[in-house]
Amino acid sequence: MIKTSRFIIVYVLLGITALYLFTHADSAVPMNKPFSEFPNRVADWRMTSRQEFSEGVLEVLKPTDYLSRQYAAPDGRQVNLYLGYHSGGKDSGGIHSPKHCLPGSGWYEVSTVKTVEETGKGQINMVRAIYQKGESQEMFLYWFQVRDKSLNDEYRLKLAELSNSITSRRRDSTFVRISVPFESDQEKAEALGQKFIKDFQPIIREFLPT
Repeated sequence: MIKTSRFIIVYVLLGITALYLFTHADSAVPMNKPFSEFPNRVADWRMTSRQEFSEGVLEVLKPTDYLSRQYAAPDGRQVNLYLGYHSGGKDSGGIHSPKHCLPGSGWYEVSTVKTVEETGKGQINMVRAIYQKGESQEMFLYWFQVRDKSLNDEYRLKLAELSNSITSRRRDSTFVRISVPFESDQEKAEALGQKFIKDFQPIIREFLPT
């Protein structure tokens, strides 16, 4: 009798889970503002170029909205900013990790560490990675933004998306990536990237839903 009751409970739970998965649909969450309104000048940074992705690239990435720009510091050093927002709607794809995308583009990984950046307005959990292609080296500073949380791990990203889906019917997330090319002075490149993040993070958050 006890075994029968247990089987009934298991079947009921499986049925409820199946019904939930069948009927559950996440809502597309709109941004506060489109990236087209992102400023060309932030603090003492100025935009020097912007990149528009091809239809083929967009079909792979499937962002709801994105931004890819080059900004210059007063001394001329360049920093690239990529923002990819995924609303969680049916036409929105998931975030593609640089761990897979960069090697596929001919870059090989030199080093990767998870770190915490103090911005003065809170901490950012992020990844600092060095990649090389030929003689070119580039530092990538990136994280996944899910509502008010910054995440530096793909598994935590999936868990956060799943949790929000269950509790709020939303899976929206943003990929934030800053890249700094450099020749030999890694510390100088990191300092430039850190300044960029501190200047830009408050602006970025204005565009994203919480």
